[in-house]
Amino acid sequence: MAFSLSTESFAAAKSAVLIDSENGRILFEYNKDEKLPMASTTKIMTALIVLEEENIDEYFSVGKSDIAVEGSSMGLLPGDMVNLRILACGMLLASGNDAANAAAIRISGSVENFVRLMNKRAEEMGLFNTSFETPSGLDGKNHFSTAYDMAVLAKNAMENPLFAEICGSESLRLEYGNPPYKRILSNHNRLLKTLEGATGIKTGFTKKSGRCLVSSAEREGVSLICVTLCCPDDWNYHTALYNEYFGKLESVPLENLAKEKLVPVCGGAEKTVKAVPKKVSASLFEGEAERIEVVISAEPFVFAPVEKGKILGKALFYLDGELVAETPLLAEKTVEKVPESEGFWDNIKDNFQF
Repeated sequence: MAFSLSTESFAAAKSAVLIDSENGRILFEYNKDEKLPMASTTKIMTALIVLEEENIDEYFSVGKSDIAVEGSSMGLLPGDMVNLRILACGMLLASGNDAANAAAIRISGSVENFVRLMNKRAEEMGLFNTSFETPSGLDGKNHFSTAYDMAVLAKNAMENPLFAEICGSESLRLEYGNPPYKRILSNHNRLLKTLEGATGIKTGFTKKSGRCLVSSAEREGVSLICVTLCCPDDWNYHTALYNEYFGKLESVPLENLAKEKLVPVCGGAEKTVKAVPKKVSASLFEGEAERIEVVISAEPFVFAPVEKGKILGKALFYLDGELVAETPLLAEKTVEKVPESEGFWDNIKDNFQF
């Protein structure tokens, strides 16, 4: 049975959004700013904070109170030896509430202190419709987010290579316990097996929140993030959205749209150096490339010597006033410095028109 992308169909989900993971452009949305419980997709923030810590491979013992939390578990027992990397894996694959609690207490001393850290990071990311109350995603009066905020959080998280590697793994072999022994955790995200190009990210469910899903996928240079909150048929919704939009979008190279820019070189063997844009692309619908506007920002001058590849500015690419890509402008070649005895100061005067 074909899956419809009509507004009526999406009414079955309370909230949904699809964004370009490169620039955050909203491609599809349905009630994207409605505040709703987001269940274990919360662990995207928890795991990201955990993986940004130092010494994540240092083993420590978890206490009984550290893992005294209801719901899904990675199987921790009091006295088990673990490390923060393993706990992040336990959150993202097995959705372990025990892992989230243990990591929170290890990092901040208490769940409450860690939650304050989560909310601080949310504010820094501009997630102004999000409030965390638990590191695991268990329901709480002040625990909510929106589909759009969760998409922005996911975009930030996937920029961390270790986070992306873990959440994109169908299973991982880990070593923990008392004493540690090898075991395998499987990922709850079945899109990793069923969706072409799936790369992550996190599932979630409570009776209050319903089914929640934050996913990501990449095909032929186009990278997207999809979020649904309270969506009973989330696997099919995500699959349908990806198939629809991957079929409409194309990764388009943009660097050739930037006009040539010559930057004056003071004291150089040549008076100017060409600033060329580094390769860059954007995911565009048919006909959008013709509407791209380019804004060049470059140094007014540079002093020799100038090494090939030196950043001399940047090129910004706008679609209908919205920034869709940017790339640095690089020195096309090396320009050597002229010795003072060979006209260095005359060169300076020429560039400054003394």
